[in-house]
Amino acid sequence: MPIRPLSREQTWLLPPKLDELIPDDHPARFVAAFVDNIDRTMWLDMGIEPEGEPLGAPAYHPRGLLSVWLYGFMTGTRSSRKLEAACRDQIPYLWLTGWQHPDHNTLWRFYREHRISMRRLFKHTVSTAINMGLVDLALQAIDGTKIEANASRHRTYDREGLQRLLEKTEAAIKDLEEQNEAGNDPPPTYLPKELVKAQRLRAEVKAAMEKLTTEGEKRVNLSDGDAKLMKGNQGIIAGYNMQAVVSPVKIDHNSSSLFITGIDVTKDESDTEQLLPMLEQADEMTEQRAEVSLADAGYHSGKNLEGCERRNQKVIIPECYEQALHKPYHKDRFIYDNTSDTYCCPEGQTLRFVRSKLTGRLWKRQYKASGETCQQCQAFGKCTQNKKGRILEIGPYDTALRHHRELMATKEAQELFSLRKQLPEPIFGIIKEQMRFRRFLTRGWVNVKAEATIIATAFNLRTLHKAWKQQSVSILVFRPLLRYICLFKYCIGFINACSIKLSSCQN
Repeated sequence: MPIRPLSREQTWLLPPKLDELIPDDHPARFVAAFVDNIDRTMWLDMGIEPEGEPLGAPAYHPRGLLSVWLYGFMTGTRSSRKLEAACRDQIPYLWLTGWQHPDHNTLWRFYREHRISMRRLFKHTVSTAINMGLVDLALQAIDGTKIEANASRHRTYDREGLQRLLEKTEAAIKDLEEQNEAGNDPPPTYLPKELVKAQRLRAEVKAAMEKLTTEGEKRVNLSDGDAKLMKGNQGIIAGYNMQAVVSPVKIDHNSSSLFITGIDVTKDESDTEQLLPMLEQADEMTEQRAEVSLADAGYHSGKNLEGCERRNQKVIIPECYEQALHKPYHKDRFIYDNTSDTYCCPEGQTLRFVRSKLTGRLWKRQYKASGETCQQCQAFGKCTQNKKGRILEIGPYDTALRHHRELMATKEAQELFSLRKQLPEPIFGIIKEQMRFRRFLTRGWVNVKAEATIIATAFNLRTLHKAWKQQSVSILVFRPLLRYICLFKYCIGFINACSIKLSSCQN
């Protein structure tokens, strides 16, 4: 077959407009439309003056800078230097900036100053989806994932490790200072780089040791003092626990997607304490409460279930030790008599209140059967091996736990829980793989939380773009029909006009 000619020196005889360089349904167009529709009040809430200052050199328009960062997060470009390069040679970024080329310092200063206040954009995406009727709040799911910090786990030390490192650093500084002062040469204008580096390390170690003393921590990371050692999919990492609340989205009859209605980052490796705060955040963002919330066994606790009962919020959470519930002499099989404040065991024996006991931070009521009775019972050895008798410890959350176990035994709860994996896990997969968010680029808990909020905003914009694109396709499909209707009406009008003129001529 013939070869097409190739020339890199072609000229445009009719240069197209900048607006013609990207398709009508391109994600960059949606980002621009989203940013252009931000009102002045929201700009001021983010600490940005949209009209700029009357004096000084002209600055880049905040609409362009914000569009670059949002589109960058959507496409997996979060480095200011990579964004600078993209604004020079990638058409979507050139279109977003109006063919301007902000450097990485300008982009970084804008991001650094406003990334925390950009949380308002996340709520704006949620309210936009709610107003469009996209989010289905009949169901939501909560889950967490470990994200690596911008720090190496090998720079995490306990107090003994910091002391050893400090001693080595002090010895290295002393040796470098002696080398620097030896001989008759005049002192250098600047300190050697090795000495400056060692002095900086000494200051970091001392600050870390002081932090261990003041905050009562066992370990601290010298690169990011807020990052904790956690067990992730790739082993032990220095990182954070990112939490998300996810709801399904119905775009049209044939397609659906997912939407983030709550996002947070915690330094706690466990998910247990995050359930209630995430539910409250989702309620605040959506301004209404989901009918059912799903979570995995990592969120199960009596305190969480009792808190959800107080909130009248239905949750579906399995237990970690579910097999123990099927044992014939589990404490749930003991029946409580409110009038006598006693429990009746499956074999018909009575357990009476003995005392209240502080276990951990909870007061528990102990009920005990007679040791002689238990030894004569046929279940002795299965129910208990204590010759003094079976002891039940009833905590303050046992009632909530029993109610939830009754709920989880229903077929409806089991069917609902089977949907959990379809909600948060695909979102984490998209964020990590497609949006390349496997590691935070900022350091410090406050900055990391802001970065996570922007990635959630970018994910929601991807979902909103799908809905916007679907509407655009519908308009494009309907537009030819409108053109034919207009042409038909024109033809009918022309024929009527000719008929009237012909009639007048005959008369």
